[in-house]
Amino acid sequence: MNIQNPNHETLRLTSMAHGGGCGCKLAPSVLQQLLGKPTIQPFAQLLVGTETGDDAAVWQLDDNTCVIATTDFFMPMVDDPFEFGRIAATNAISDIYAMGGTPIMALAILGIPIDKMPAEMAATILAGGSAVCATAGIPIAGGHSIDSPEPIYGLAVIGTCKPGDIRRNADARPGDAIILTKALGVGIYAAAFKKNGLSDSAYADMIASMTLLNRVGTRLAKDPAVHAMTDVTGFGLFGHAMEMARGSAATVVLNAAHVPLLPAAIELVRQGFVTGASTRNWASYGDSVRLPADFPDWQRHLYTDPQTSGGLLIACDPDHAETIVQGIVDDGYAYARIIGHVEQGEAAVRIKE
Repeated sequence: MNIQNPNHETLRLTSMAHGGGCGCKLAPSVLQQLLGKPTIQPFAQLLVGTETGDDAAVWQLDDNTCVIATTDFFMPMVDDPFEFGRIAATNAISDIYAMGGTPIMALAILGIPIDKMPAEMAATILAGGSAVCATAGIPIAGGHSIDSPEPIYGLAVIGTCKPGDIRRNADARPGDAIILTKALGVGIYAAAFKKNGLSDSAYADMIASMTLLNRVGTRLAKDPAVHAMTDVTGFGLFGHAMEMARGSAATVVLNAAHVPLLPAAIELVRQGFVTGASTRNWASYGDSVRLPADFPDWQRHLYTDPQTSGGLLIACDPDHAETIVQGIVDDGYAYARIIGHVEQGEAAVRIKE
């Protein structure tokens, strides 16, 4: 969708932002400095807080019901305002699914540079978010907007689940299989898009991945063979696997040959299309990742690539893993794969070729 500014020039949303998507997230090391050392929350009803860096907060109302709350917003990584709204909304709702919950409503968060962006463009962003919420079966019940130097959009989302359906990132067990439900590479694709290096077909693949809701998480959480879940977003596969490893006090082993990638990801990353967030991610947690000798930088960038609205990372009973993966594929996630396993040992991520 092309929208003109008052001087009749086509506006590019990405030109108004210094970063985009989940690549805007603060690096893990910076976030850790801001939050300090996690402590156990002094509220018995707060089942999930900040202590494990999980996807959302969980508060237990009674024996049968928990409330899940999350907030997620960022700057645009595409120029089409409707698609930006769809991507941001899909990403925000994902945190509810990653905890095993069902979303029930959302509040919109909007910041626009009112002297640069026409109201029509902002309204189109909101319409994209509303379209995704309608698909998820929830209303946007309110929100807040500000005049900001760069365009920002996202949602605060509320969901519910039963206490027994909560799936944290910290409950993986030695021997568990590790499953990833979406292919990696959207950050690499976005870097290529910003430099006009992305083909139309690759752009379509990027949009399709980032607007695919992770609603399968609600179903998976009811399966006792599924022990832990998180979504792979701004910290990349290595970063979110590292959170699972630390929370579970175990080693997550990833098989490079089995990690699903978007079709052009290898070609583009070898051409140098890499986000700044990928480099910041590695600087934050690289000392806890064990790589094979002579592992090339371009290949490492695939696993530190920030994923906007990425897939679910799942730890499950290995005897049920194949069946679980087939069910995920049948639900519409064609790239779902078993990509590794959990071992006893140091809290680290190890990759093998």
